[in-house]
Amino acid sequence: MAKIFLVVAEARGGKLRQVTFEALRAAQLSAADGDAIHAVLIGGSGIKALAGELAAYGADNVYVVEDAALESYSSEAYLSALLAVSDAVKPGALYFGHTALGRDLAPLAAAKLSAGQLSDVTAISRSGDSVQFTRPLYAGKAVEKKAFTDPDGIWVVTIRPNNIAPQATDASRQAAVVDVAYPAPSLRSIIREVVKKTSGAIDLAEAKIVVSGGRGVRSAEGFQPLEELAAVLGGAVGASRGACDAGYCEYAMQIGQTGKVVTPEIYIACGISGAIQHLAGMSSSRVIIAINKDAEAPIFKVADYGIVGDLFEVVPLLTEEFRQLLK
Repeated sequence: MAKIFLVVAEARGGKLRQVTFEALRAAQLSAADGDAIHAVLIGGSGIKALAGELAAYGADNVYVVEDAALESYSSEAYLSALLAVSDAVKPGALYFGHTALGRDLAPLAAAKLSAGQLSDVTAISRSGDSVQFTRPLYAGKAVEKKAFTDPDGIWVVTIRPNNIAPQATDASRQAAVVDVAYPAPSLRSIIREVVKKTSGAIDLAEAKIVVSGGRGVRSAEGFQPLEELAAVLGGAVGASRGACDAGYCEYAMQIGQTGKVVTPEIYIACGISGAIQHLAGMSSSRVIIAINKDAEAPIFKVADYGIVGDLFEVVPLLTEEFRQLLK
């Protein structure tokens, strides 16, 4: 029997997040011949305009739940909207990005649908009727491969950003766009206002290049050289928990076991010692470059390239060299 894979699209600032396209690809890798890839858009006014982009990345149908009450994310409101689509579509699998929204909404949906869930998936392979999902364990020190064993059960899966490359777009693809009425449940809480503390144009979790600072930056002003380097490289700025605890930056920038998990192509660690809690959030980066005055710092054990020196001398030099190279 054909299976319907329903990908929960995630938008921010009127644009689809990159992890949405990665989740679509993850669904395609999981699907057998004859299975269908559908997507759902949940949001406020204008969210329907993003349906065409989902079609270009492989969605066969796009279900849209559009309502002013969905302008900002709310667990109760989005869950109600998603369940309305699920009732109509009867999917065999729901795929989310492993983002703040996905980590919150996926287990709620799994509980309501009595579904099995696998979180933080980094790779998918299919052989015949068997689909294996790879996910990290023990702060990235090990990986496990798991599969759903109930052939009739519903799968709920979250995909770690920057691990599964989306398929090439096809602008000629068309998808049926289906409006689904928002059930407007009685909510226990209502979002009145969202205050953004960070203004970075690039999402830290999806950035291809991350320049991160630790206690070695010494102050909030110490992040300025890192911000300049990130701007030249088109990357985002992150931080260790030590830098956040010291008040040098907002906790929204924290990378690590209790912060964000990032897997960029290039991770530049500046003034970061390399505590195991921090490594849990960035050790899967493609290339790790460490800059630290302490030649014995643990970060050098995981780094592909290491520079022993003062970050306030090294980072400006790198910034100027990259500026010249990227002209």
